[in-house]
Amino acid sequence: MARRHRSRYGRYTGGPDPLAPPVDLGDALQAIGEDVMAGSSPERAMREYLRRGSVDQRGLDDLARRVAERRRELLEETDLGGTLAEISELLESAVLAERGQLARDVDMDDTDRAFAQMRLDGLPDSPAAAVSELSDYEWRSPQARADFERIKDLLGREMLDQRFAGMKQALEGATEQDRQQVQEMLDDLGELLDKHAQGADTEQDFADFMAKHGDFFPEDPQDVDELIDALAARSAAAARMMASMTQEQRDELMQLSAQAFGSPQLAESLQRIDGALQSLRPGEDWSGSERFSGDQGVGLGDGTGVLQDLADLDALADQLAQAHEGARLDDVDLDALQRQLGDDSVVDARTLAELERALRDSGYLRRGADGELRLSPTAMRRLGQSLLKDATERLSRRTGQHDNRTSGAAGERTGGTREWQFGDTEPWDVTATVGNAVRRTAGEGGDLTSLRIDIRDVEVTETEARTRSAVALLVDTSFSMAMDGRWVPMKRTALALHQLVSTRFRGDDLQLIGFGRYARSMEIEELTGLDAMYDKGTNLHHGLLLANRFFRKHPASQPVLLVVTDGEPTAHLMPQGEPFFDYPPHPLTLSLTVTELETSRRLGAQTTFFRLGEDPGLARFVDSMARRVDGSVVAPELDDLGAAVVGSYLRSRTGFSNLGPEDDGYGRFGGGRFGGWYGDRGSWATGE
Repeated sequence: MARRHRSRYGRYTGGPDPLAPPVDLGDALQAIGEDVMAGSSPERAMREYLRRGSVDQRGLDDLARRVAERRRELLEETDLGGTLAEISELLESAVLAERGQLARDVDMDDTDRAFAQMRLDGLPDSPAAAVSELSDYEWRSPQARADFERIKDLLGREMLDQRFAGMKQALEGATEQDRQQVQEMLDDLGELLDKHAQGADTEQDFADFMAKHGDFFPEDPQDVDELIDALAARSAAAARMMASMTQEQRDELMQLSAQAFGSPQLAESLQRIDGALQSLRPGEDWSGSERFSGDQGVGLGDGTGVLQDLADLDALADQLAQAHEGARLDDVDLDALQRQLGDDSVVDARTLAELERALRDSGYLRRGADGELRLSPTAMRRLGQSLLKDATERLSRRTGQHDNRTSGAAGERTGGTREWQFGDTEPWDVTATVGNAVRRTAGEGGDLTSLRIDIRDVEVTETEARTRSAVALLVDTSFSMAMDGRWVPMKRTALALHQLVSTRFRGDDLQLIGFGRYARSMEIEELTGLDAMYDKGTNLHHGLLLANRFFRKHPASQPVLLVVTDGEPTAHLMPQGEPFFDYPPHPLTLSLTVTELETSRRLGAQTTFFRLGEDPGLARFVDSMARRVDGSVVAPELDDLGAAVVGSYLRSRTGFSNLGPEDDGYGRFGGGRFGGWYGDRGSWATGE
């Protein structure tokens, strides 16, 4: 019978998942843009995004948390006295076996027995001193002699394992010849380090050393500097281990070191090498220490390994902190991360590094003349698209209509095309559609003689309305907007409207005006990067002056005035150009503001106020202002501000401003209150 072939499947562990989708720059840009609009620099915003991560991607904070947890586990589990405890056990076993042998040996001279028992009875409490005391003792018990020799052998292997990882296991059961080979390697290594320190070594010296002693170095260093780096890291960890022990433990080990392999020569050679390494690599941490509190005893070699692990974790914590100038995620030691936290963490770190590179290489961030990173026009467009999509989706949910992508009600073509999306009714651009199909088929290796058009290929013609509009968006930049958390929603709204006008109503003109103690016209990049302003004053009068100046520059366009504010006017512009501020609002401030608003009406402006907050004084003022100019008022929740402004602009732009309250779509914005002028624009309606 044929043998059945079995296949086993498991999680891919060879690095990033080759089938995983590319990193999502859209999510990253959205988060970075939000932070930038809140007042953060693009560089800091990118760092914060990489630190936080996203819903589907763990960030640097999570990696740093796992590094800290691993470090704490090592400190809580480990006891550095493992070698001393093992020596104490072997010593106790040897002495016990020797006492038994003395009692059983009837042929032994009574004087010799008494003298031997006296030596055993008089052993000092210190294991190191006891081992030293028994160094010339003539053991009568084979078991006792073997245990005592194991102490010397253990010390030698542990001391070597401190400097050369794996020596403890490799030298278990070592012969005298093996020990001589180790001593010869140490002597040759000492000579090579001395020559290198003097600058007298050659590549051949290193090659000869590795040809002779390469089996002692599984790391397979490629040159003398790599050899020194590996040895210095291990030696420095050994020094930190000694510093982490109690003074009593250090004294014991120093005494015991002379007994390693039954000769002080090993300790002397290692001391010589440690000195050379410290001179060659002074940057290593040779004097640090750790506080261990565990009860899991480890030997000298394993303890040094724990200290190296701690050093790895400390270095990883520093790399993940990205705190120094010019830090990059490519600096993270993925090998060390894999050793300490496993493959999943390496995948997370690689993905974050790839995301960082993609953000820097995508053109979304560019460095200005001052060296600071800024959002590029490409990033502003991408962010604007996202915000506009969010606004139109919210608008669609409230109106019960799909996103109307017709670029103008009258249907005049702009000459441009765009990708077809669900709900579009514009005619196809045949040339662009067929061209897309040809390129896609050729790229997929298909047969061009039997060309088939896929929905992905379809492009439609763009249109715009024949009537042009001049749109002035006035946004409140006073102290209260920043204090009450309305700063970022205001910027999101401006960017969404800017995206709509610049991409779908290119014939329209948009002016962004911020009004605080003063008012000023701003480009979208300036407004989105504007830091919170803490000067008191809401100078709507100045803002309306600038809006009316803008309307007069476009006499052939339909004026549209959109005002976003959370406070009554408390400032106006005096004839000499200085602002006048007073609270409660001065009658002259109110009078001048109303006068300028009526000028907007005479210029033909369709006016909408977007009232933020529940201030009764503001509600009374805005209601009266809207009443005077046949305007409308919307009081949306902050999350719906963008949809409210975009919807108001679309209604004024496409001629749907005469909808009744049942059809308006703002009747229950986010559960908030609303108000608006309907029908013949002469009646006022409010609701909950």
